[in-house]
Amino acid sequence: MADHVEGFAGPLTVEQFKGGQSNPTYKLVAPDARYVLRRKPPGELVKGAHAVDREARVQMALGAHGFPVAKVRGLCTDDSVIGTWFYVMDMVEGRIFWDATFPGVSVEERPAYFDAMNATLAQLHSFDPDTIGLGDYGKPGNYFTRQIGRWSKQYLADELAGRNADMDALVEWLPENVPDGEESSVVHGDYRCDNMIFHPTEPRVLAVLDWELSTLGHPLADFVNHTMMYRMEPDIVAGLKGADLSALNIPSEQEYVAAYCCRTGRDAISGYEQIMAFCLFRFAAIFHGIKG
Repeated sequence: MADHVEGFAGPLTVEQFKGGQSNPTYKLVAPDARYVLRRKPPGELVKGAHAVDREARVQMALGAHGFPVAKVRGLCTDDSVIGTWFYVMDMVEGRIFWDATFPGVSVEERPAYFDAMNATLAQLHSFDPDTIGLGDYGKPGNYFTRQIGRWSKQYLADELAGRNADMDALVEWLPENVPDGEESSVVHGDYRCDNMIFHPTEPRVLAVLDWELSTLGHPLADFVNHTMMYRMEPDIVAGLKGADLSALNIPSEQEYVAAYCCRTGRDAISGYEQIMAFCLFRFAAIFHGIKG
């Protein structure tokens, strides 16, 4: 650490964060600073999975252009150091909301937190990948076509998890109803309130976390994957289904979509429900694999 992290001085204590991170994550505490270490899990890994080098790369590129991420201090690709590749970043102090109704936030302030989430995602999608050094961060071609093929293949191959009639129907329907996929930006892939750190007292995003699913893709796929929160039960992910949005002073799905469109220069999102069907299929396919 002292050789590669500017200003570091020991001694150092290490504590693993609780939770189901696919890339094990640790808090590193030094006398004058706190850091976070993320590493690949030990053992034989699926090719392309647990790419901590990609996580480090995208955060370094975005951070250099003013996007709120933790500052990456270093990447190590030498397995002999701790057994797997890892990277170290600053620990960002703030609040993580595991509940999309933002409990503990006043009714008057709650719209500002949703506006901050909306604005931060619009900012991410505004970057030109080539300009920020991420032009080769994903594959070319229609993002929806690639993703439908990938997750359909994984779903159909996982015999252990079984089959579902609705999923089978979507495997047939989605390829015939592919949204236009020519637009491309950096996409987070799992953007939701519990994957970001808010300022300790203000409605401001200090850092977006968990870049494992990030790539180059269609910004509307990323945005609609985020607005799935309006369709999801709170006991599955940080969902808003069943919540009294008016009483909570939370913008409606339509208002939230309109705010993103205004920020990104769109009149509306053509094929919104088609994109939502794709996002729900992708989400179900991921969890189908976990079940298997």
